[in-house]
Amino acid sequence: MSLTEDESEPPAEDTQSYGRVGVTFGDVGTTSLKFNVSSPVNKGEYIQIAHPNIGWVLGQIDKIERQSDLSVDKAEELNDGKEVDIDDTVIAKVNIIGYRDEKDLLRVPGNPFRAGEPVYLAEEELIREVLGLKEDKEGAYIGKLRGHDIRVSMNINTIAQKHLSVLAKTGSGKSYTAGVLIEEMLKNDVTMVILDPHGEYSSIAKSGSPKSSENFDVEPRGYGEKLNEFSPNPDINPNCQPLKFTFRNMDTKEVLEMCGLNKRKTYISSLEDAKSKLAASHGEFTVSEIIRLLKNNEEGGSTTLIKGLERLKEKNIFAGKGTRMDELVNEGRASIVNLKGTPPDMQGFIVDKIARSIFELRKREKIPPLIMFAEEAHNFCPQRGKVECSDTFRTLASEGRKFGLGLGIITQRPAKVDKNVLSQCNTQIILKVTNPNDLKAIEKSVEGMTKGMKKEIKRLPVGEAILSGAGLSEPLLVQIRPRESKDGGESICVI
Repeated sequence: MSLTEDESEPPAEDTQSYGRVGVTFGDVGTTSLKFNVSSPVNKGEYIQIAHPNIGWVLGQIDKIERQSDLSVDKAEELNDGKEVDIDDTVIAKVNIIGYRDEKDLLRVPGNPFRAGEPVYLAEEELIREVLGLKEDKEGAYIGKLRGHDIRVSMNINTIAQKHLSVLAKTGSGKSYTAGVLIEEMLKNDVTMVILDPHGEYSSIAKSGSPKSSENFDVEPRGYGEKLNEFSPNPDINPNCQPLKFTFRNMDTKEVLEMCGLNKRKTYISSLEDAKSKLAASHGEFTVSEIIRLLKNNEEGGSTTLIKGLERLKEKNIFAGKGTRMDELVNEGRASIVNLKGTPPDMQGFIVDKIARSIFELRKREKIPPLIMFAEEAHNFCPQRGKVECSDTFRTLASEGRKFGLGLGIITQRPAKVDKNVLSQCNTQIILKVTNPNDLKAIEKSVEGMTKGMKKEIKRLPVGEAILSGAGLSEPLLVQIRPRESKDGGESICVI
């Protein structure tokens, strides 16, 4: 039961149940306090302390330090091998998280705690209650609260409505964690499109290896029955369906840009003329037919245009009949767009066409609500410079949520992602990051993160993350659960 500030009876002490770890001292506030440490505690651990008007209140240890009377003179005596008496004490600084009021709202006390109040390790029931870690039918089970047997779930509707980012340096488990999230989405029949530059998410179809030593309540399984995979290069990716686009629907300026023709005005009329003639006589047409028509016209000025179109033809992404977006977007399933083997400039074009088409269809409710994940997102919406899909990603980030189109940004370089896109991601999964510029970008985009947690990002071990948003009352340190499916992002051994 949550207590209010009107109630004056403090809880009875029960040292056997709670585990006393110290006593408050010095200046004691409403949002932070210090206590001397009498039993071993660790940074990041949750504590509980009685407030005279409220009852139990939850806090978290943000800093631990040992203070002593060891002077320089005494240190020199120690160096000389002499015995020296040292008086020291361990002090912990606590950030107060708060308590739940009668309306189940998270609040902090309106007046200070008492000095000399005992501090206890927090019971898991209080942690669950205050942090709001309840079983969520619409939740994605990500892992367990670090140091506790408490499951942490993220609300899927909130992820879709407020966008998501998965941020980490190379090798810290970014793609692995994204795979865990995708597994949870598939369990809940969430419609997804996954933009995969390296073909590493195909492995979700296969069952992973059991990890019996880790008590996370997951069993190995594959999700092949809920996946579709498309690729513009089915020769390189033989298990994929061909991903093709209709040349007729291509914007003329866009075509010329893809051909690498800088003096576009020179060729616009020639290309539009040819497209109009073929559309009138053929309906649908291919790049080859455009080239043939331009050659038959024998216009000297078309030679450069023909060469550009021939280079474009070699990329093999156009066909008389392209892939329909309602084939790519399947309700309750995930479609992987496998771009392995596709040149970077063509990846940008393909992603732009897909993202724009999905957004337009979603606005007209021609396809179901969905989430679109973009791996290596810094290549599709860079902070500096511009690629084909830069403007589209900005639009999706600012307007997509209104139309039921969520965005998942996955990147190893947060500082290189367009800040207008990253700032719209109100849910974050942050793994180890050490680059100073990336850390600054994260600090600006995450609300409610303490100084201790900001420092913790640089020291996170592989498999641990800070979760923020998605219905969570504050950022949490979480041990990511094992994958059920096979991890496709494992490093390759040279020896």
